[in-house]
Amino acid sequence: MKIPYPFQTLIQLSLGVLWVAGTAPLAMAQRPMATDVSNISSVTLAAVTPAAATPAAATPAAPTLSAMGGMLGMDGATARGTGLPGLQNPNAADLARTPGAGFTEIGQGTGPAATTTPKAELPPLAANLFQRFIASATGRDLPLYGYNLFSGNSFNSLANVPVPANYVVGPGDDIDLKLWGSVDAAMRLTVDRNGQITIPKVGPVTVAGIRADQLEKQLRAQVGRVFNNFELNATLGRLRSIQVYVVGQARKPGAYTVSGLSTLISTLFESGGPAATGSMRQIQLVRDGKTITSLDLYAFIHSGTTAADAQLLPGDVIVIPPAGPRVAMLGALDTPAVYELKAPQEPLQSVLGYSGGLNVLTTPHKALVERIDTANSEAPRSVQERSLDATGLQTTVRDGDMVTLLPIASQFSNAVTLRGNVAAPLRYSFKPGMRVADLIPEPAALIQGDYYSRKNSMVQFESGKAISVDRMAGDVKNLLTEINWDYAAIERLDAKEVKTVLIPFNLGKAIKDKDTANNLLLQPGDVVTIFGVNDLPVPIEKRNQFVRLAGEVMVPGVYQITPGETLPDVVTRAGGLSRNSFLYATVLTRESTRLQQQANLDKATRKLEGDISSQSASLAQNASDAEKNSMQAQVLAQRSLLERVRNLKASGRISLEMEPTDPVMPALALEDGDSIVIPHKPSFVGVFGAVLSETSFIHKVSYTVGDYLEKAGPTREADLEGVLLIRADGSVLANKAQRSWLGFGHSTFLRTPMYPGDSLFVPELVDRRTAYTQFIQGAKDWTQMFYQFGLGAAGLKILRN
Repeated sequence: MKIPYPFQTLIQLSLGVLWVAGTAPLAMAQRPMATDVSNISSVTLAAVTPAAATPAAATPAAPTLSAMGGMLGMDGATARGTGLPGLQNPNAADLARTPGAGFTEIGQGTGPAATTTPKAELPPLAANLFQRFIASATGRDLPLYGYNLFSGNSFNSLANVPVPANYVVGPGDDIDLKLWGSVDAAMRLTVDRNGQITIPKVGPVTVAGIRADQLEKQLRAQVGRVFNNFELNATLGRLRSIQVYVVGQARKPGAYTVSGLSTLISTLFESGGPAATGSMRQIQLVRDGKTITSLDLYAFIHSGTTAADAQLLPGDVIVIPPAGPRVAMLGALDTPAVYELKAPQEPLQSVLGYSGGLNVLTTPHKALVERIDTANSEAPRSVQERSLDATGLQTTVRDGDMVTLLPIASQFSNAVTLRGNVAAPLRYSFKPGMRVADLIPEPAALIQGDYYSRKNSMVQFESGKAISVDRMAGDVKNLLTEINWDYAAIERLDAKEVKTVLIPFNLGKAIKDKDTANNLLLQPGDVVTIFGVNDLPVPIEKRNQFVRLAGEVMVPGVYQITPGETLPDVVTRAGGLSRNSFLYATVLTRESTRLQQQANLDKATRKLEGDISSQSASLAQNASDAEKNSMQAQVLAQRSLLERVRNLKASGRISLEMEPTDPVMPALALEDGDSIVIPHKPSFVGVFGAVLSETSFIHKVSYTVGDYLEKAGPTREADLEGVLLIRADGSVLANKAQRSWLGFGHSTFLRTPMYPGDSLFVPELVDRRTAYTQFIQGAKDWTQMFYQFGLGAAGLKILRN
C-alpha cells in the first residue's frame, strides 16, 4: 500500500537519525518517497551519506521502536525465532554491523498465550457409602473433611500471577528483551520447539531448561559476544500452555490445558479435587511413568505446607487413588466430619489435631468409639469407652470407627440462680448458710435495669409538641413492672427422686421483714424466681391503677386510684367541676365493657354474613329471570352493609343513668384504665334517619320529641313506630305507641322532653327489605342493639350510610 507525502514525513520523523560511532550523524533523505507500509517491519529506507545531511538533521536522535529490524542482518528472518523480513537497502545492513549502531523493536510476539481451561460447573459431591452409614446410625449428615476446599465454582487464571524465580523456561514461552546504551532495542521472542530464541545479530540462543531468575544472565552473556557497552533486561511475557491429565477418583477427571505456571495443587483446584471416594492424603504426580511427588492435602489445609507441591510439565498425570481408611468424629468438637487416615491405624490425638483439638466444652473423662468388627458376623458393631487423657489419646482408631466426644455437664457445683423480675438475673456463688435475703438483700435489687432506660426515654426534646395524656398514663403505668410481693418460688432438684420440687414463699416477708419462715435456706443449684403482677394475676387491691379524667373539671389529668375509689372521689381530687360542666352527658368508657360489646358486634357480623350467604343461595334457586337483576343489586347492597358493619368499633361506654338536673354523679367504683370525659353543656339536639331534614336544632326547653319530628319532617318510608331517642347519657328510649296522623297520636313518647345533646333516630320501614333494615330487624330491638354493641349515634349513622 502506498501512502501520501504527509504520512511519509511522519514515518521519517519517527525513524529519526541513525548513529554510527565516530562519525557525524546521518540524516534521513529529505525528498518525498512512496513508502510501502503493508508490513511495518519492512519499511524501506533511502541510503544517505554525510554530505546529504542537512543542518536540521544534525541533532542526534535515538531511533524509536518502529521497523528497523533489517539493519541487524536478519536476512528476512522474523523476530519471533524465525527471523524478521530484511530491509531492502544493503547499505542499511552494513551500517547495522558497525559497533554502536542502534536498532528498534523487532516484532511483537503473537505465539500461543498460556491459557487455563475455563472451569465448568462442578457436579454435586454425592455422599459416599460411609457417609450414608453414619447418617443412618446417628441421624446426622457429616461432611468429608477438607472437601469444601474445592467447593467454589470458579478458578482464577494464573495469567496475571508473577513468574516465580524457579520457573523453568520451555518451548512456547515469550521473552521480552530490552537493550539500551550502545544498542537500543525492544523485542518479544518466542522459544521455539528446539528450546531456542533467535536474537538479531546474535543468533540462536538456547534458553529451554533455564530458570527464570537465570534467564537474564544467560542472555547478557550471549549478547555480550557481539555488542559492547549495553544494558539488558529480560522478562518472561506470555507463558506457554501445557496439557496435563487428572485421573483416578477425581471429581472431574480428564485432560486439562493449563498455564505453564501451574502446579499440582493449582491444577487440583482447577479440576475440582477428589471425588467423595477419592483420597485427600496420597495424591500422586506421575511423570514419564515415575511418581515425582505424593501430596497430602491435610498438611496443606491444616498448616499450609506446600513442600510436596511441584510445577507441572507437559504430559504430567495427576493420579487420585481411592480414599484410605476413614473415621467419623462427632459430638463436642469444633469440626465434626469424616476424616481419612494415612495409615491403617492412627492415634486418636492425630485425628483430633485436624479437627481443632479438644474443646474446653468437651469432657476429658470419657469418649465413645463405635467400632465395626467384621469377624463377628452376628453383631459386628460394638461400643468402647476411651479416656481422653494422655494415655487414651494415644489409643488408635481404624477404618469405620465413629468417635463421639461428650460435652461437659451443665451442672454448677456452687451456684444459685436468681431470675424473673430482678435487677440482675444471674447465677451467684453459693455460700453455706445462704438464705433468700442474702441473694436479694434489699427491695432495690428488684428494680429491673431497663427501668432507668425507659425513664430516661421519657425526656424528649420535642419543642412545640403537646404531650399526650393517654401516653403519659401508659408511661407511668408501664415504667416499672410491679412485683408480686406475696408469691415467689424456689425450684430445687431432688436428686434421689429425680424430680423438681417447687417451694413457694412470701417475698415481702422474706426481704422486708426477714421472716424466718419465708427467708428460706438455699442449696447449691437452687433457682429463685421472682414474679410480677402480670405473670400471676393478683387481687385488684394489690395492683397500681390509673384513670384518665378530662373535660369540665378544674384539673384534668391521669390519676392513680385506690381500690374502691369512686367517680365522685376522683372528681373531688381533680378540684371539682367547672361551672360549664354537664354531668348528664358524662362519657365513662371501660375496657372490659368494650371487649364485651365488641364480642357481641362480631357475633352479629358473623350472623349477618351467614344470613346473606344463605339468602343469596335461596334466591338464586327460586328467582325467575326477571327477578335476578333486582336480586343481584340487593346482594351487592347487603355485602356493602357487611363491610360497614365490620368497620364498626364498640365504644365501651357505660350509661350512668342520671337525670339532667342531678348535681352529682353516682358513686360508681372505678377500674384501672377507665376514661371519664365530662363535656360542657351543648345547646342543640339532633334528628337523623328517614327525615326530610337531617340536622341539628337549637334546644328549647319546651320542645318535645313530637316538636322536633315535626320540624325535621318524616319521609314516607319513615318507620314512626320505631323512632329512637338517644339520650346524651348514652341511654335509649323507644316508641311503643300506635301510629296516628304524625305516627304518634297522643302517645307519651311524643310528649317526651328532649335534653341538650339528645338525638332522634327515625328508621326506615322494615318492609322495604333493604339490607340495612334486615340487619336492624335481626337485632331484636334497638335498645338491645345499642346496649350490646356499644354504638352511639355516630356509629349508627355510619351503619345507615
